[in-house]
Amino acid sequence: MSNLQDISAFVAVATHGGFRGAARQTGTSASQLSEAVRRLEARLGLRLLNRTTRSVATTAAGQRLLEQLTPALDAVESALDVANNFRDRPAGRLRLNVPLAASRLVLPRIVPPFLARYPEIRLEVIVDDRFVELLQSGCDAGIRYEESMDQDMVAIPIGPRRQRMAAAAAPAYLARHGRPQHPQDLRQHLCLRGRFTSGAMPAWAFERDGQSVTVEVDGPLIVSLGAAVDLAVDAAVAGAGVVYLFEDWLQPYLDRGELEPVLADWWPSFTGPLLYFPGRHYLPAPLRAFVDFVQAARW
Repeated sequence: MSNLQDISAFVAVATHGGFRGAARQTGTSASQLSEAVRRLEARLGLRLLNRTTRSVATTAAGQRLLEQLTPALDAVESALDVANNFRDRPAGRLRLNVPLAASRLVLPRIVPPFLARYPEIRLEVIVDDRFVELLQSGCDAGIRYEESMDQDMVAIPIGPRRQRMAAAAAPAYLARHGRPQHPQDLRQHLCLRGRFTSGAMPAWAFERDGQSVTVEVDGPLIVSLGAAVDLAVDAAVAGAGVVYLFEDWLQPYLDRGELEPVLADWWPSFTGPLLYFPGRHYLPAPLRAFVDFVQAARW
């Protein structure tokens, strides 16, 4: 490895808080990164990282060096990417960190035509419903909703500008248990709930004519909000209870009659998702192409 590669290896490990995360981001093995950092430390005669079996953290000297190197390497990356603009079409890797809802409801209408237009871009989509720090995740950009987005990021709309949450249940369930007339009636119903990876279990929110109602529901099933959401939908279709989810997610089941709307005039709306990314002067060519494509898309 050259001196610059050793420096880049140190910055990657320090930024990602470990060798494994840095290896995923750089496409280099953890052992190669470890050796590069050792060479740099030997060259400088300083320990830059404190290593344990579970974590890696910068020393005081390492933190000072990281603060000086990060903008310099960003400038180098930007300068190299300027050359990419002279290509007929942008090329390279683009990594997106998105929640499951975006991968299901937003990206299917964007990714296929984007890849068709830019065949030399390699797009990697990481689905993660946790609130992650974008740079530490090794991604170029992410999709999140406004309330869970880093404040120092540039953000543009992506996908629908307004979305709604919806409650629904199977016709058989409603025939057995009756149809709620007010959100508070859900306290007497079997509700299929979700839990965030943080452990929080959100209440169900409703609104109508300026009135907001939040209901703490209960029921026979709790699923992880993300990978296990389809289980709650399947359970609702089978008649196990009332499900509360994105309207767009439930719409195919509503269209087929497998589920029926519950309290439809109380469904709350909210601002759609945002594509966010670091506010650099020069964006990498694949990211710039994606941003331009999203801004030109009609929803």
